Amino acid sequence: MSLIGLFKGKGPNGFGYNSTAEDVTSGLDLTGKTYLLTGCNSGIGQETARVLGLRGARVIGAARSMEKATAACANFGPDAVPIVCELSEPSSVRAAVQSVRDLGHTLDGILCNAGIMALPKRELQHGYEAQFFTNHVGHFILVTGLLNQLADDGRVVMTSSTAHTATYSEGIRLEDLAAENGYTAWGAYGQSKLSNLLFANHLATKMKPGQTANAVHPGVIMTNLGRHMNVVARTLFPVVSPLVLKTIPQGAATQTLVATNPAAAGQTGQYWSDCNPAKSSSFGKDAALAEKLWAKTEEIVAELN
Repeated sequence: MSLIGLFKGKGPNGFGYNSTAEDVTSGLDLTGKTYLLTGCNSGIGQETARVLGLRGARVIGAARSMEKATAACANFGPDAVPIVCELSEPSSVRAAVQSVRDLGHTLDGILCNAGIMALPKRELQHGYEAQFFTNHVGHFILVTGLLNQLADDGRVVMTSSTAHTATYSEGIRLEDLAAENGYTAWGAYGQSKLSNLLFANHLATKMKPGQTANAVHPGVIMTNLGRHMNVVARTLFPVVSPLVLKTIPQGAATQTLVATNPAAAGQTGQYWSDCNPAKSSSFGKDAALAEKLWAKTEEIVAELN
């Protein structure tokens, strides 16, 4: 347990900072349920998928290559299905949507877990800043393409981050999504995570009664998501990790709970942290900004080949 974990208690639903994905699914039988999860091959995505399979669920595990997805899915139970989904390539995402449709399974949950973080230099994907495009636009195409597959009580879970509070001063630079007028690694990452949060919030207003969409902050965890951090940070992280960071099983807990646990049933359009509803930034509650982002993203997607 980390030093922070020593002082963190449980939240109103009985779970908290120290809870693991196995803890929040203890006693649950997910047999007959199907969950799609992006980023299934490493970190908290891999742990979430493993626990879903452990509880009897069918996991559709998406990764950037079939090799990675297949290797990961070998650990998620006999019914696990690997698919390719490169979130930075619209053609790959659309092919993944079709692959899931062809399987014919109703989806009890879609967990948008994959992402990239803090690219040291400005990079573009299809004319847009790469973190915004990969983390937000890629998942937007995936989720909106599969809403007809979602169960009547299906849940969409967007992995956001407390980094959504560290975005640009405008929140989201809707007029400069290519980051031509200034780029910072963490500002761009924060913008992408705020986009994940606002997408969940606005999606919640469009879903059928009974369906839910929420965003989660998994906690600060040492995974390969931090591979673009500078040498000093990457050197210090393994040293401080046991003292102040969550473990991967703890980091996987919040998204696993929101996707499966009865404690989250019917709760929608919320931001979760430490397995309980939490407060987001003022931008994270901005319904007008969420609506503008949705409309802008629809324009972007319509223009993509």
